Amino acid sequence: MARALTGLRVRLVMAFTLVAVVATVTTGALTFREARTRLLQQSQDTVIEDFRHRVDTLVPNYRFPPEESDLRSFAADVARGGRSQPWRILVVHGEASATSVSGDAFRELSPAMRESVRTRKATVFQRVSRDGRSALVVGTPVTFAGPYRTAQRASGLEVYLTVPQQEEQGYVDALVAAIERATVPALALAVLLALLAARGVLRPVRALRRATRSIAEGRLDTRLTVQGSDELADLSRTFNETAAALEGSVAELRRMEAGARRFAADVSHELRTPLAAMSAVTDVLDEDAAGLDGDTAMAVRLISEETTKLAGLVDDLMEISRFDAGAAALHLDKIDLAESVRRTLASRGWQATVETDLPEPGALRGRVDPRRLDVVVANLVANALRHGAPPVRLRLREEDDPRAGRRAVVTVADGGDGIPGEVLPHVFDRFYKSDSARTRSEGSGLGLAITMENVRLHGGTVRAANHPQGGAVFTVVLPLNPDGAREPTTHSARGDRP
Repeated sequence: MARALTGLRVRLVMAFTLVAVVATVTTGALTFREARTRLLQQSQDTVIEDFRHRVDTLVPNYRFPPEESDLRSFAADVARGGRSQPWRILVVHGEASATSVSGDAFRELSPAMRESVRTRKATVFQRVSRDGRSALVVGTPVTFAGPYRTAQRASGLEVYLTVPQQEEQGYVDALVAAIERATVPALALAVLLALLAARGVLRPVRALRRATRSIAEGRLDTRLTVQGSDELADLSRTFNETAAALEGSVAELRRMEAGARRFAADVSHELRTPLAAMSAVTDVLDEDAAGLDGDTAMAVRLISEETTKLAGLVDDLMEISRFDAGAAALHLDKIDLAESVRRTLASRGWQATVETDLPEPGALRGRVDPRRLDVVVANLVANALRHGAPPVRLRLREEDDPRAGRRAVVTVADGGDGIPGEVLPHVFDRFYKSDSARTRSEGSGLGLAITMENVRLHGGTVRAANHPQGGAVFTVVLPLNPDGAREPTTHSARGDRP
């Protein structure tokens, strides 16, 4: 849910909607302000012009100084000039005044405005609002032209007009309603445009995601269809170029790796025949070594040992090449695992050297490859004896996993110093040596790598760690029903320690 709310489509729609809201509100506000100003300005100018024309037209018909009855008649005559809105007129001359309506109809007239009309010879207006109603108040002094029209002299007559602006307010309210009605379609259009834009942007993005996932799954010939010349098209072209370069690099690496595997396999195969002959010769020399002089006997024993190591290395290389080529196969058989472990130790003379904790005969049976189980146990015990310290302990037990079913757990521990922390992640690497200055070791450097491959072939796991009380601990977990085992996983492991 959180991912959906933060997706690119949602963000694009929200961005377009926000822009649309801001643009619509801003445009509506500016439009409303301009329209309202023009509407009120036009109404105001019309009223002021009609008022002044009405006053100028009627003034010559009255005598000056006017009497109170003249003021009442003048106010009534001026009030008749209102077109769409009724005019309320107040006429003041000195202390006398008259209105066109009865009652307190001129509360909107402020003292400041009256003072401005008395002191100035120009029309003054003001828009006021009282009790939620707006009105336009206009005041003008009546002047007479001087001799030869050279100056204006005040007559002392002041005329005030108050006209309600309900009609203009109605126009303003209608304008607000129109803007509000226009906002909804504008927002809907913005969301539609956002969806269309998101669709146009996300289509190549989705294609890029599918192509990337396809390459991650190993289909390196995946390419994108380039359309247009925008940034997304440039991204597609860059992806295609990267994919092509990656495909070429991976193909070259695979070719080199296959060549290296073939070379190792071919060399190992070609070495087996001369090594067999050398082994036969060294066996004969070993039998006659007792009758040779000291230096010759030492040389014979050295040649015999190195020949044996070389033969073991060739066998390990042949085994590794079969794993790399995918030619290694399991030959499963239902066996007694404890008895198989005992035979492994007995065949190598390790019964007295290794402490064992094994189930009773027949208590732990499962379908495994006997030969590969023998290799796994032998390599782990040999590694502990060669690089660890006594006591070396081997334990075999059974555990039941709710998801994986019955499993056999083989633990080999030694009493040495343990595995250095920087070495621990590399213990299963081929030919790995923790001391780079040492070029030779007693083992081939492939024993634990072969162990890992055999365990993985069974669908099991292997891991290496240090015991809290000292020493290295190797743990192998083998499913007793490997046909239904899950895909194997490998934990931190180690190779032969130098």
